[in-house]
Amino acid sequence: MSDFTSNFWSGFVAIITLVSIVACLVLLWFSGKTKTMSTADNTTGHVWDGDLREMNNPLPRWWVWLFVITVLFAVFYLVMYPGLGSNPGQLGWTSTGQHTAEMDKGQKEVAPLYAKFAAMKVEDVARDPQAMGIGERLFMNNCAQCHGSDARGGKGFPNLTDSDWLHGGTPEAITETLTKGRIGNMPPMAAAVGTADDVKNVANYVLSLSGSPNDSLRASLGKAKFGACAACHGLDGKGNTAIGAPNLTDNIWLHGYGEAAITAMVNGGKVNQMPAQADKLSPEQIHVLAAYVWGMSNNAKPAAK
Repeated sequence: MSDFTSNFWSGFVAIITLVSIVACLVLLWFSGKTKTMSTADNTTGHVWDGDLREMNNPLPRWWVWLFVITVLFAVFYLVMYPGLGSNPGQLGWTSTGQHTAEMDKGQKEVAPLYAKFAAMKVEDVARDPQAMGIGERLFMNNCAQCHGSDARGGKGFPNLTDSDWLHGGTPEAITETLTKGRIGNMPPMAAAVGTADDVKNVANYVLSLSGSPNDSLRASLGKAKFGACAACHGLDGKGNTAIGAPNLTDNIWLHGYGEAAITAMVNGGKVNQMPAQADKLSPEQIHVLAAYVWGMSNNAKPAAK
C-alpha cells in the first residue's frame, strides 16, 4: 500500500504531464515543417468514394493558434494550480480549502435562522414546522445511513422512534449523544458465567425477563448465573442508561432475538459506536437535529400555520 501513497507516483504523473505538453508543441512544429509528397494538383494521392481526394494543404492558421493557446493555458494552469506532484501552485488552491470556504459561507447565510432556534427549548423547536424541515434534512444527510430514512433502525442500529433509549431519551441526553458520540461495549462474558451449558441457561433466563419464549428449566438454572451480568444490566435486568446497558425486560433486541443470538453475545461480546457529530455539525445544527430526533419518539407534531 505504501507504493501508492509515496511521492513517486505524483512525480511520475508530473513528468508524464510535462512530456505530453512538450510533445504537443514538437508535433505542431513538425507538422508545419514537414511536407507530404503530393501530385501536381496538390493532392496526396489518396482517393475515397471514387472522387474524394485528400488535399495537401497546411493547417488553418486559426486552428494552429487555438492549439498553441491550449498548450499555453495548460502551462499557465499547472503554474497557478496544484498539478505537478507536490507543488501547491501559485494560488495555493486546495479542494479542502474551497470546501471549507463554501461551508463557512453557507453557515453565515443560515446563522440568523439557527440563532432563532438556538434560543428555543428543544421541545418547542420540535413543534416548529420550519425547524423540523431542516432537522429532517440534517437527519437524512447524517443519520439515515445507519438508522434508516424512517429512523426505525435495524439490527445493530437503534430504533429512534420508540421509547427505548440506551443512554437516555431526554433532550439533554440526545444532544450529548449527537455531540460526543457513544461507544457501547458488551465484553465477552462466557468465562464469568461458567460453562457452555451455563451460558445457554443465562440466555434463557434473559429471554424470560421479557416474557419471550424460553426453556423454563434452563431459565431457572440461569438466574443464579445472571449475577455476572447484573453489574451492568442490574439485578432486575432493566439496564443502566448511565453506561448504555440495554434493558433486557422490554422485548427489544438490538443485535438479534432468541437463544442463539443471546448466547453469541455472551460468548463474543459486542462493540457498537455512534460517531460524534460535533466535527461535522455546529452546536446550533445539533440543537435542531436533537429536537427532530426527540420529536419522533415523543410524537411531537409541528404546529399548524
